[in-house]
Amino acid sequence: MLVDAQSLLPWAQNGTPEAACRDQTPSTGCRLVWNVSHSTDFTHFYATWLDKPLGTVLSIILTFAFALVVRNIAHRMITKVTVRMSEGTMSEKVKERSRTVFEGSPALLNQRRAQRAKTLGSVLNSVASIVIMGTAAFSILGSLGLNLAPILASASVIGVAVGFGAQNIVKDFLAGLFMLLEDQYGVGDFIDVGSAKGTVEAVTLRVTRMRDVNGVVWYVPNGEIKKVGNESQNWGRAVLDIPVDIREDTEKVKEILQATADELAASPGWEDMILEKPSVWGVQALAGDAIVIRVVLKTAPGKQGEIARELRERVKNAFDDAGVAVATPATT
Repeated sequence: MLVDAQSLLPWAQNGTPEAACRDQTPSTGCRLVWNVSHSTDFTHFYATWLDKPLGTVLSIILTFAFALVVRNIAHRMITKVTVRMSEGTMSEKVKERSRTVFEGSPALLNQRRAQRAKTLGSVLNSVASIVIMGTAAFSILGSLGLNLAPILASASVIGVAVGFGAQNIVKDFLAGLFMLLEDQYGVGDFIDVGSAKGTVEAVTLRVTRMRDVNGVVWYVPNGEIKKVGNESQNWGRAVLDIPVDIREDTEKVKEILQATADELAASPGWEDMILEKPSVWGVQALAGDAIVIRVVLKTAPGKQGEIARELRERVKNAFDDAGVAVATPATT
């Protein structure tokens, strides 16, 4: 049995929400007020003075809360992906695409991947926050009744002006982003960018910090790097041009060089750094009273200089024992 509202509420009045709200399509809030109060006067008061302000405030709160939830979900997804990248738990197919350093150096690989993931995660989180919260802000401004067309036009003009004024910064950021995505170099790599050469100490989206052999720290904007030579990626090669007296027996010298290089490749502490059997390529040049013979060794990334210095010392001792004279190539 239906209970008449007028019997429960002394102030209850007969009517309809449309009549009380004085609108053929009353809002949800006004209809709710009528259903609760059944008071034509109170419902009319609410529709006149409170309906629109409270509806606007509620819309702003819901929009802002929804934006925060979406941003939180986006950040969690980005963090999850970047953490998987930094921990090396990506699929084998993705790993093979991103594997760019010596397989025998997992520490370097993990460090490189962690740095790239951290930087990309920070960028993606910032972009997601700007897009989501910006969209929410424009929605809130629209709900307040503001005309967004002039605001968007002004923002476009300001964006163009800022773009022209800060085009070098934008270029640096884009170059840094693509450098990280393509994994051109990372922390610990020894690179040559033309204007500077040294070991990379830090990489950001805007600038690369590197230290040369003299200890000088260089800060190179990423947008200024036209080309980069990486001596630490995948593998390296130690190339030695050994000059000997032109009267020396070439075959004898080649045998000494091959034996010395093979001995180095088999020595404890060096065997893991030399990836393939050393090779004596032969006579590289005839320079005055000298014959230049080239020896090459495929090495772990970044180890070519260290291996080359050790091999030169061993070649010098081997030549002394065999009575082979080292010559000075003529300069042109």
